[in-house]
Amino acid sequence: MKNFEQIRRHLVAAGYKLSVQEPFVACVELSLAHGKRHQAIFLAEMQDDDGRDYLRISTALAPITGLDARRALRFNWDSRVGYLAISELDGVPYLHLCENRPYDTLTASEIDRLVLEIGGTGDEMEHRMSAGGDLL
Repeated sequence: MKNFEQIRRHLVAAGYKLSVQEPFVACVELSLAHGKRHQAIFLAEMQDDDGRDYLRISTALAPITGLDARRALRFNWDSRVGYLAISELDGVPYLHLCENRPYDTLTASEIDRLVLEIGGTGDEMEHRMSAGGDLL
C-alpha cells in the first residue's frame, strides 16, 4: 500500500462497513460475537519527522475516569498486539488500543489482520474494563 486512498479502496472492496470516510481517516464498524457486540476501528494517516507515512489503527476502549490503570497495563503486557494510549473523544480522555505501521510494509492481508486483531482485542479489553458493557 502506497497511500491512504489505496487502503480505503481495499476496505471498501473487502466489504467492511465504513461509518467515516474522510481524506485521511476511515472508521470500520466491526460486528463481533454474532452481532451482539460492536467495535469502531479508526484508520488514519500520520507522518514521522522524516516525512515517512504511517497507518495508525486504533480503537477506543473506555473513559479513563475511574479506570484501574494497572488492569489495563497488565492486559497490555499479555497482549501480542498494539499498545495503549490516551486521547480525547468529545473532551473526555479515553484509553485507546493502537498500532502504527509504515505504509511500505502494508499489504491488503496485513490491513485485514490488523483491523480484525485490534478490533477483537479492543473489544475484549473494553468488555473486561466495563463489566461486560459495549460502550463503543
